[in-house]
Amino acid sequence: MRLQLSKIVDAEQLSAGDLVGDSMSRSPFRRIQRGALLLSIVFLVAVCGYHFLGEYDWIEAIWMVVVTISTVGYGERSSLDPTLQIFSVLVILLGMSAAAYTFGGLIQMMLEGEIERLLGVRRMSRDLQKLENHTIVCGFGRMGQRVVEELRSRNPNIVVLEKDPAVVGKIRGQQELYVVGDATEESVLRRVGVSKAKTLVAALPTDAENVFITLTARNLNASVQIVSRAEKLSTEIKLKQAGADRVVLPTVVGARQLVRMITRPTTADLIELVYESTFEDFELDEIHIQADSQLAGICVEDSLMHRKHRLLVVAVKKSDGSLIFNPDREYCFQADDIVILMGHSQDIARFRGQYAI
Repeated sequence: MRLQLSKIVDAEQLSAGDLVGDSMSRSPFRRIQRGALLLSIVFLVAVCGYHFLGEYDWIEAIWMVVVTISTVGYGERSSLDPTLQIFSVLVILLGMSAAAYTFGGLIQMMLEGEIERLLGVRRMSRDLQKLENHTIVCGFGRMGQRVVEELRSRNPNIVVLEKDPAVVGKIRGQQELYVVGDATEESVLRRVGVSKAKTLVAALPTDAENVFITLTARNLNASVQIVSRAEKLSTEIKLKQAGADRVVLPTVVGARQLVRMITRPTTADLIELVYESTFEDFELDEIHIQADSQLAGICVEDSLMHRKHRLLVVAVKKSDGSLIFNPDREYCFQADDIVILMGHSQDIARFRGQYAI
């Protein structure tokens, strides 16, 4: 699959010759490139012509070319050699044409905001090189947009990867970094720093593309967390075999929520409340207890989660993957435990601050 780059390229390749793509080949920047090259050729040929044909020294030859192309004029004798006069006419015509073409492109570039856009590309490319432990969202369709919205308040380091330049217009003006390219290409994933990324979300509409992205990303970074979308149940196994850590099937998730609303509406309301990003005062959070954490070895009762911090310990995931739901007060937290908490956002933040989590 061919890489389709539009106006976003990485800093290592950002130069005049690297603004590729059909739109960029017709851009004012490309016009300035061609005009500057033509003007340089005319200037060099004209200097050599005046030096050898008119027997001017090099400084005088340069002066002749400058005043001729600039139409400033000069007090040169009118009894020039006919060959030199014809040569001067050609220099004037070609030089003025090249200059008009070049400066016309510069004016067009300024009017269309190309300079500002190129400066933005450079800044974005520098930011991409600095990223570590960031989240890469492949695909900015309906699901990709929703993922970015949900992650924006939790993870500021987000890079959106989208191959359709028309869709990129929806990203511009937002805070996220973005790259126009095919996420199934290994070179594009390298460009967005998949080797240093913490999480990759494969949210493209087709299962085949998501499988290919997952396989490629896993080969480039063995430790990156990969969450992928799947439309078919049979694709879930393939995605996990390719290296996906989590697989989300929108059809299955939606069906379960519909059934929950019918059979257990109050439970469905609670789950919706937890998932609703606009309700920022209440959330379901998780804490990973490291070996050097102050919580390691402390029991639920001694942590004062409920009495002091008004937090509910929903479950604890052990290092072996087993889950303990609603652990009793005598349970002692161990290293590598993942504690799932429910409560108000400020209470969770206060608890994290007390135990330096």
